Amino acid sequence: MGIVPLSPTGFSDSPYQCFSAFAGNPLLISLEQLVLEDLLPASELRQLPHFSQSSLDYGRVIHFKLPLLKRSFGAFTNGVSARKEDFDDFGETNESWLTDYALFMATKQAHNGKVWTEWDRSIALRDPDAVRHWSVVLKTEIQTQKYFQYQFFRQWAALRQYTHQRGVSIMGDLPIYVAHDSADVWAHPDMFYLDATGTPALVAGVPPDYFSATGQLWGNPLYRWDKMAQSGYRWWVERFRTVLSLVDRVRLDHFRGFEAYWEIPAAEPTAIHGRWVQGPGLRRFHRVETLLWNDPSFPRRRESRPLADWMPTFASMTPLRRSFALVVPDCD
Repeated sequence: MGIVPLSPTGFSDSPYQCFSAFAGNPLLISLEQLVLEDLLPASELRQLPHFSQSSLDYGRVIHFKLPLLKRSFGAFTNGVSARKEDFDDFGETNESWLTDYALFMATKQAHNGKVWTEWDRSIALRDPDAVRHWSVVLKTEIQTQKYFQYQFFRQWAALRQYTHQRGVSIMGDLPIYVAHDSADVWAHPDMFYLDATGTPALVAGVPPDYFSATGQLWGNPLYRWDKMAQSGYRWWVERFRTVLSLVDRVRLDHFRGFEAYWEIPAAEPTAIHGRWVQGPGLRRFHRVETLLWNDPSFPRRRESRPLADWMPTFASMTPLRRSFALVVPDCD
């Protein structure tokens, strides 16, 4: 069974433009399960709003569901200590991304949902004093966000176990790029090509081809692979570790970009005036292999999307594919 990314959606409610590459979408949390765990009164679900069966109105769902999730957090904080210990353990296990994400979401709410580059400048640029200040002022909101993630990962783990018991495996999607308005970029600006205000300087896309005479201007900020290499690609290792706690196999979306990617100046109106730049290739995957390959939860085969006919240097992808048992259909 294949699924799209499960992260909290941002711009246009797309699962490929999310507020985090690590977090789960709170809208997927089952309210019925919270009732069973005495974290919500059953009366809250007896008179549900009318929702369309043919389309999804994210605005209505958010307006209905988030207040109930917040109410369940209140019940949780007054609950038994065993649950709180489990919650604390979850926080420690996911500390590499969870605190930054929770602070990002709480601060975004405090700024009426604005893009992080439009926040108060001190917290937008993560001045240490500002981070400490907002962490204190928004303590309850931060804990609420962490609770949402705790419940999402708990419930998804139970669902995944259910599928395994019935012989069903889950293949997830891991997009190569992340959204600019995300905890990932805000927390790690040094890993992306940004200007002094935090605005992208170089963005992702693909060149002109037979699908589009002007190419595709995606707008995602490009990685500074040199900076990522200095940390041993730690962010990528943790990203793989997190996604593989949710799914059994991974499809690397735009796998081609790990070998070489199309770099476009952010001021360009189209993707025409870009250039090919060499990607990290084997180096990044070797690092992932070193840290995760012996982990039983890390599968030996990952799926990537079909590569387009226009892709140059296709032969140069062969060592990468063969070294890591990546499945890439022929592009004849």
